[in-house]
Amino acid sequence: MSKLEKIETNQAPQARGPYSQAVCAKPFIFVSGQIPIDPATGKLVEADIFLQVNRVLDNLEAILKASGCSFQDVVRCEVFMKDLNDFALVNQEYAKRFTQTALPARQTIQVARLPLDALVEISCIAIQP
Repeated sequence: MSKLEKIETNQAPQARGPYSQAVCAKPFIFVSGQIPIDPATGKLVEADIFLQVNRVLDNLEAILKASGCSFQDVVRCEVFMKDLNDFALVNQEYAKRFTQTALPARQTIQVARLPLDALVEISCIAIQP
């Protein structure tokens, strides 16, 4: 019997490869990197960092909710950005979602390219409440 549980929701983009949207390894939830794909259309949202980071955060929130968690339960985030000049705007939108006293540990990395030429990708680890 596997100690891992696949987490899935149709409120976030379906995995486009051999991976899961998230995996529960109690008490942790490991959420795969999310890019700004609209789950209703399956298409990347406009190439605007504000729209893209909010779509990414919406996707993360939907997966966390499917696992019984919320942003309040996130302990670590990884942020991958095409251009660190967008760092302040990404931080501004990120701070609207992560409001707990003990904010998640985080790393932010500029990358040469992301899937579908997205401008941002975020993954996270949460702990079940």
